[in-house]
Amino acid sequence: MRRRFGNRIAFGLVTVTLMATVLVGCTSSNLGGFGTYGNNRLEVAEITNPGSYTADSALAEARAHFRNNDFGHSAALYKRAAELAPKNAEAYVGLGASYDRLGRFDLSDRVYSALYEISGATAQYYNNVGYSYMLRGNLTAALTNFRKAQRLDPDNIVVANNIQILKDAARSRA
Repeated sequence: MRRRFGNRIAFGLVTVTLMATVLVGCTSSNLGGFGTYGNNRLEVAEITNPGSYTADSALAEARAHFRNNDFGHSAALYKRAAELAPKNAEAYVGLGASYDRLGRFDLSDRVYSALYEISGATAQYYNNVGYSYMLRGNLTAALTNFRKAQRLDPDNIVVANNIQILKDAARSRA
């Protein structure tokens, strides 16, 4: 019983640390509240005038929503950007990260599969997939993907930070 409680604390610490880690421009950890369109920030939102967006304007607005932890709207806008520019890797990276933060791993898995078709085995791809696994609590799969990212881009600070988070979590579990 005590061991299980300790693992929950360790996982909680990893989660808190993850929230503080900058992945795709996230700078705050306020996850509650409502978005500007009245939708819950933790559910995929619907945009009211999808035809009014260009790929660039949808990306710009999606980035702003993501930075403000309004992942429901960032997901909707990154999705719109991907519809308008189906080969734009940034749209898929942001969409996958938004779905991850919403806990919609079923959707993020599909997005990362599409991202792989567009950009291939890049350090960013493996880092984001690793981060997704880390959010799910699958630290082994996370580390495997972070190591692949590190081999492709050994000087990437985000990847190095994510690996350090996993090492710290492993130490606290021991």
